[in-house]
Amino acid sequence: MSVPPQRRLRQAPRHLLVCEKGHTRHPRSRHAAHVRDHAYNCRVSFLIPECGILPEVLKSTIADVGEYYLVRNLSVHELVTHEFTDAFVKKGKLILSVDKDTYEELGLQGRPSRYSGKKVMRYIITIDLTDSSFHPDSKKHNRVLWALKEKKPLEFDFLLAWYNTGAEGSTLMSYFSKNQIQALKPKVTFSTLRDLQCPVLQSNELQGKPEESCSTEELFEWLGAVLNQVSLDNKSSSFLSTYCCPQPNTMVEKAFLCTITGFIIPEKIIQLLEQLCCYFGEPKLAYWLTLTVHGFADSPVSWRESEHGFHKGGENLYNFVIFRNLDYWLQMAVGTNDDCPP
Repeated sequence: MSVPPQRRLRQAPRHLLVCEKGHTRHPRSRHAAHVRDHAYNCRVSFLIPECGILPEVLKSTIADVGEYYLVRNLSVHELVTHEFTDAFVKKGKLILSVDKDTYEELGLQGRPSRYSGKKVMRYIITIDLTDSSFHPDSKKHNRVLWALKEKKPLEFDFLLAWYNTGAEGSTLMSYFSKNQIQALKPKVTFSTLRDLQCPVLQSNELQGKPEESCSTEELFEWLGAVLNQVSLDNKSSSFLSTYCCPQPNTMVEKAFLCTITGFIIPEKIIQLLEQLCCYFGEPKLAYWLTLTVHGFADSPVSWRESEHGFHKGGENLYNFVIFRNLDYWLQMAVGTNDDCPP
């Protein structure tokens, strides 16, 4: 059945929310693996109910998130040179999302975008930089280098981040010293939310229970409202929102909200997640806390190497709810042009 274009424009875009439950100290817990699989993160927020002052260890973890870099007018072919891959690429691929004209001019093998529709207008090119056959003297390497350097030179502004394990070697700043490179620090904001209505949650009840606890979907919607500073008053006079906190809920006197904006790599998020788990090492009033991570809207991938499309919003994010007993809920959400999260 074909759908008229006017009707397709009116249809609400499809969104996916995948939820799972686990325990952070279980030997087979996959919470850290899910974080590692989501590489391109632009915003990290955590919310701690019944918290007015952030512990020093969490402040230190935030301060250690690290720099990232803006390199202007960087030629793509520099990312496939032996010098670059040898210095920085331990494992990984170069994934290019290009329009039809660029794809044809490059002449490199790729595949149609999963979200192009019947008339393909975008292609995905994947180059495995660590493939044993992709060595500097190989025909494969020389062809890719020629295509990106001579046949169709591509040049963009790049954000770069690198997890340095402490080994000696090049740094991004020194390697790209001949380019226009700028070190950037993530922006960190702290705020205390007063008299905040919070959903009542039970770690073993993802679906919630009537009059006892809220569901994971209700929590996800409520958290979106809180992080976007939407009023929860449900006043009839409000022209912006009539949303209110789901039932049952409880009023907390204060809650601590921290937001980090920049290019945040998974390793630093794992460190932050671990310290948030340790927050419950001493008795606390809070029964749970949350950690929310947003991916870049225009990233070519979301989780692992799954193609990510922008469509209308480009959303790809995940949220942890960490409970006092160290159970967790993990909520993973994507928009229309995305595969189902892992």
